[in-house]
Amino acid sequence: MKHSIKRQMIAIFIGLMVCLVAALLIINVTFLEPYYIRNKENAFLDTYNELEHVVKDGLLENEEATDVLVKRAEKNNISFIISEAQSRNKYTNVHDKELLWNQLMGYLLNQTQKQGEVLETAENYQLLKSRDPWNKTDYLVMWGSFDDGSQFLMRSPLESIRESADMTNRFLIYIGSILILIAGVCVWYFSKKLTDPIQELAVLSDKMADLDFEAKYTSGGENEIGELGANFNRMSEKLESTISELKRANNRLLKDIEKKEKLEQMRNDFLGNVSHELKTPIALIQGYAEGLKDGITEDPENMEFYCDVIIDESAKMNQMVKNLLALNQLEFGDDDLVFERFDLTAVIRGVLQSMEILAQQDQIRVIFRQQDSVYVWADEFKTEQVVRNYVSNAFHHTAGDKAVEVKMNRNGKSIRVSVFNTGSPIPEKDLKHIWEKFYKVDKAHTREYGGNGIGLSIVKAIMESFHQGYGVRNYDNGVEFWFELDVE
Repeated sequence: MKHSIKRQMIAIFIGLMVCLVAALLIINVTFLEPYYIRNKENAFLDTYNELEHVVKDGLLENEEATDVLVKRAEKNNISFIISEAQSRNKYTNVHDKELLWNQLMGYLLNQTQKQGEVLETAENYQLLKSRDPWNKTDYLVMWGSFDDGSQFLMRSPLESIRESADMTNRFLIYIGSILILIAGVCVWYFSKKLTDPIQELAVLSDKMADLDFEAKYTSGGENEIGELGANFNRMSEKLESTISELKRANNRLLKDIEKKEKLEQMRNDFLGNVSHELKTPIALIQGYAEGLKDGITEDPENMEFYCDVIIDESAKMNQMVKNLLALNQLEFGDDDLVFERFDLTAVIRGVLQSMEILAQQDQIRVIFRQQDSVYVWADEFKTEQVVRNYVSNAFHHTAGDKAVEVKMNRNGKSIRVSVFNTGSPIPEKDLKHIWEKFYKVDKAHTREYGGNGIGLSIVKAIMESFHQGYGVRNYDNGVEFWFELDVE
């Protein structure tokens, strides 16, 4: 992200480090020399007091006293020369005393002051910054006299402080660069530790906005971000529960609206269809039972066949009654739907596994390539009924290559499940009727496997109770049935 917190933190901290190093360089360049000169002035004054004490006490000839004085001067990098008033003897801590003596004479004769910058003037001495024309070097110079009339001159080169300042600046640049690099790595690491949980929360909030409540905050932590993540998880659970309840409430409301309009018509259709469909099996059972009673045959094999027909027709009637009751509950709205979020891939895989033995018996090749979980909102039990009816219908009508393929395709906020079987397409005149109760395209084939034309009506009732799409499509080599469910 262009304006991420991590980038901003890295930029701010590295900027602060750069500014700090730059400020140190500016302070070093601007204030180090004046600071050095002020400290050197104090050293000059201390040395001046020492020299005055030695001269006043007549200790210039005392080797021990002068050794202490020389060491103090050398420690502060100060060269000095003293011209005693009485004897005119010269005392110095350098080998070339003529140079210092000539410079002292220049000051005494007012010939050298013009070349320097006066820093301080007192009764007995003058402190100035001067440039030596012989070696082109700047010096801090103090000259004057003591109370007994002895003259003196002290000087210390300023070039050393400039070299020290340059060296310090180079040192600051090297160390500053290393510190900036280390600080950048540290800031990147700690900002990553801080922003990764925030980024996870941002992704989690996006998924929650898309009604994906499977995502959870997993980074943990006992700080404020960890507490916020735990609150996100609780909010996700609450929202999922609330949306599920809202979907159930909305579905109940829609059913109540439709229920009154369809109730009377459904009752009439139900009675008419039941009486029509039960007429044939009842007639068969009655005919074969009367034949047995009247002794129409005494052949055990024929009698067993009559009994098998009666049992078979009774079983078909029983299954038809169960399907009719289930369909009646759906159409009358008496079957309460339980909307929940479940894995549709697992449901389909379970149906196919349970029907695997039927596929093997009829040598049907079943294809289902979906591997990833797909979560949908619906009634899981009734969704399984839809899948089972579609797959069972495909098994009974497959021909040719004898293949059944189940596919799942995402389309925006919904998922489409399709069940395709090879075989003959459904005639166009029958397509609009196949969802009607008891409608049979091929009555002989339907009778052969015991179908009663209710399966697709149950699918229709379930999908309409979900308020979702469903349909059928013909291909040259087969037929595809499909339905859709919400993934959000």
